[in-house]
Amino acid sequence: MVQAAYLHIPFCEQICHYCDFNKVFLKGQPVDEYLQYMDTELKHTIGAFPPSSLKSIFVGGGTPTVLTVNQLELFLSSINNYLTPRSKTFEFTFEANPGDLTEDKLKLMLDSGVNRISFGVQTFDDELLKAIGRTHRREDVFHTIELAKQVGFKNISIDLMYALPHQTIESFQESLDMAFSLDVEHVSAYSLIIEPKTVFYNLMRKGKLHLPSQENEAKMYEILMEEMEKHGFHQYEISNFSKVGFESRHNLTYWNNEEYYGIGAGAHSYVSGKRISNAGPIKKYMSAIDEHGFPYVETHSVTLQEKMEEELFLGLRKTKGVSISHFQEKFSVSIYDVFASQIKEQKEKALLEEKDDFIRLTHKGKFLGNEVFQAFLI
Repeated sequence: MVQAAYLHIPFCEQICHYCDFNKVFLKGQPVDEYLQYMDTELKHTIGAFPPSSLKSIFVGGGTPTVLTVNQLELFLSSINNYLTPRSKTFEFTFEANPGDLTEDKLKLMLDSGVNRISFGVQTFDDELLKAIGRTHRREDVFHTIELAKQVGFKNISIDLMYALPHQTIESFQESLDMAFSLDVEHVSAYSLIIEPKTVFYNLMRKGKLHLPSQENEAKMYEILMEEMEKHGFHQYEISNFSKVGFESRHNLTYWNNEEYYGIGAGAHSYVSGKRISNAGPIKKYMSAIDEHGFPYVETHSVTLQEKMEEELFLGLRKTKGVSISHFQEKFSVSIYDVFASQIKEQKEKALLEEKDDFIRLTHKGKFLGNEVFQAFLI
């Protein structure tokens, strides 16, 4: 049963040096035409895989807020036309860059049902922002978030990054202090990962990318967890922290291994037991819809073994972990019949523990999460 929908706007006014998402420079792109094709994909998708009651919609990118007011109005109308009905606690998130949003756009979003904004802040150090290719500056963050609150948004999230080039522990601590002063409801914080085909990857290959040591990266993560707890944010996933009741319902769909629509160029869906990939290049995406009605380039029927692996691989990201009884109920087999050796091995390494029906990461395990997750890919 489909729980959520992700919609992808691939346009950016600036490409960040670390970003490997499916995106293009905004200038000269067929934005209006692309939105019309997304509308067509939505219509066909809902027809093929009707929803019951959606928990969340998430609009990401790219930079969704680069759309003009008119384009935004058209896009939101399309979403509200197709993606119903919705649950009573429905969450509708838009990603945004600080400095992009005008009062008109914010009011339109709120009036159209958007009730959560996720701002890509990354850091409050202006020199670092420039070095990682961001166009906004510290003051833009304060101004835009204050404007969003004035318009009426009561659920605001920010993204932070750490282990950035030349970033010090002191600089990261300062960013955290400023984040807490914003009085937002949710914080996602990720360490920098160098992905192929990015500016940072090319710099690294040339020996020109100077990153903090692994020891300092671990210290930043430790500080992050301590400071979040101190300021009333509980860690519900290895990189995500929220005030009580403000966990991201959309991201929990992924970590709970539930089904979702993926609409737009390069988007991925999980529907009817199938993982589906859309064409990434915009022209290829649109021509595929013209030819077939859908922009699919790959469809994979997930086997029972893969579903069980994903239940662990994704679910262990949550700090409460994976429910032993829910696994039994979902797959009609004991988690220990499938993963006894892996669980035993990770427990012996003190990376996993069992408590109150849940298998979860230990504190040590949070620092070595990827190692633990990989152990469950048989």
